Amino acid sequence: MAEASSFSQLSPTTLADFLSTDQVMDIGIRPLWHPMPRIAGPAYPVRCTAGDHLMLHAAIYRAPPGSIIVVEAGDLDYAVAGGNVCAVAKKHGIAGFIVDGVVRDIGDIRSHEFPVLGRGVRPLPGGKNSIEGLNVTVRCGGVEVAPGDMVVADEEGVVVIPEERCDDILQRAVTKAAKDAAESLEDWETAHRARIEDSLRRKGFYERPDAPGAWI
Repeated sequence: MAEASSFSQLSPTTLADFLSTDQVMDIGIRPLWHPMPRIAGPAYPVRCTAGDHLMLHAAIYRAPPGSIIVVEAGDLDYAVAGGNVCAVAKKHGIAGFIVDGVVRDIGDIRSHEFPVLGRGVRPLPGGKNSIEGLNVTVRCGGVEVAPGDMVVADEEGVVVIPEERCDDILQRAVTKAAKDAAESLEDWETAHRARIEDSLRRKGFYERPDAPGAWI
């Protein structure tokens, strides 16, 4: 399987060109401190019940180094993690958290430079009482995330690549990134304008020669 280090060289924007909308998390999942580095790694998904964060806290001692803990939180009222949890996760080699929920102690998290994406920040902590799914398929940001799926996240958003498609998507995305890097802005503009004008013509758009900006 493709290495996370290879995916870390690719923007979610590039990868999204080869994915469907159900593999791109919704816009509510965003970096909670800036500038946050891009993270890439296999998913270690966990599920928490409303008002409880026991399973996330259990995961930081069980997830393999380099993995991204993806959390299906039960609500937006109670924080599932704070500064110390993130510091310990970083100590154990966790690449970051992606939380469909909220966290707290964002100043501490920022000072530890631990990447966290989520829906927001709230100071109220959850409890530690409910046993739920650990390293099981969850739903986060509208996307189904299975153990081992490749997750790539930065300020552009979060994409989730099914484990069985990683090699194919990586190869295609690397090829596109190289092509984009080799193309000058002038060449891009020429090709882009030709495509736009062709599309306009095919859709029946014709500009009036006697009235620039008007069309018939």
